[in-house]
Amino acid sequence: MLVLRLHRCACSPARRLASYRFYSAKPAIPQLPPPNQWKAKFPINNTLRRERAVLKDSDTARSVARSFLSQAQSDNGGKIVIEAFPGPGALSRAMLELPSSDLRKLIILEEDEQYLAALKPLEEADPRVTVVPVSGHSWDSYSQIKELGLLDDVESQPWDGPPPNLHFVAHLPISVKGEQLLAQLFRCIPEHSWLFQYGRVPMSLILTEYVWSRLIAEARSPRRCKLAVVGEATADIQEAVDAAKLTPYEEHFYPVPPSTSSSKSISKKVGQPMHAFTAIPYADQVIQRGDIDKWDFCLRRLFVLKTIPLKAALNSLAPGANSLLKTMTSTSLPLDQRVKITKSARELTLADWTLLLRAFNNWPFRPEDLMITDAFMEDIE
Repeated sequence: MLVLRLHRCACSPARRLASYRFYSAKPAIPQLPPPNQWKAKFPINNTLRRERAVLKDSDTARSVARSFLSQAQSDNGGKIVIEAFPGPGALSRAMLELPSSDLRKLIILEEDEQYLAALKPLEEADPRVTVVPVSGHSWDSYSQIKELGLLDDVESQPWDGPPPNLHFVAHLPISVKGEQLLAQLFRCIPEHSWLFQYGRVPMSLILTEYVWSRLIAEARSPRRCKLAVVGEATADIQEAVDAAKLTPYEEHFYPVPPSTSSSKSISKKVGQPMHAFTAIPYADQVIQRGDIDKWDFCLRRLFVLKTIPLKAALNSLAPGANSLLKTMTSTSLPLDQRVKITKSARELTLADWTLLLRAFNNWPFRPEDLMITDAFMEDIE
């Protein structure tokens, strides 16, 4: 700690102490080059970099960082954050501006060599930072950081307790693999697997408007899909910042897409509006532990026939599955526990899916081999 005396004062010790200013000798956080230099510093010369939209505006990054880490406050002091796909680290730096009472540790996962060069200096500047040169896509990456002891100070919480002091943050890649990853993370919630072995770990992500619209699509929406049903069933999903504050894209994110006169939709590409949200798993899960494969199987099969009425689509689950129609529409059931079989998969509410899965789960002839693997898989429409 460096102390500079401003002037001499013939006064009491307390007042004399007030005449000193205190300056920290802690190294400043290394800053990124101005955004107008990013194209030269971080050239978009490969497909993987082209598919990753990351924050570049420092003020926007600060706003997002504060919002992310203010949601789902831990009762155990500052948070341990795992950040995946950070790019050069504008959001990383914004989080490091927060005090240790908000951020205890930042574990950064990045495999791009040029981005790593911009991230590694953060380790020297702030002891809270550990940069691990691995991909956020791989399960092994999360096993590796656990083996390195980086999660030893995570305080697990019972599932019905408050969120633990662990928080996952990521820019979701703009690719099929990015949406696959998102679907798989939500799929882990009811199984208490992946980071959810520690409790109801919050996830804060930045993603495209296209994927956001699929995640929050309600029944009857053209975007309603398996991801939307599982998301609705497993977590409270809330936007972290007003999406209008993240527009226009080119002022807040990198890379900036090339200008084009083509009228072809770019809804799945870099350059579309972005959203930032936080998902906190529910204490009471609709999908019971051990049942996610059954939900996944039924959702996948029936969303293939998403516009076909349930009474015509049900047999796609397995030969003889039409027998479930009687189970779901029996007059012995209360009205609120009957499924309207004229609805299509897109029109089914979460309550409808819950009743359908209850009937499927109790069906003695349901398939035993549901052909679901642990890989990052998801049917993308």
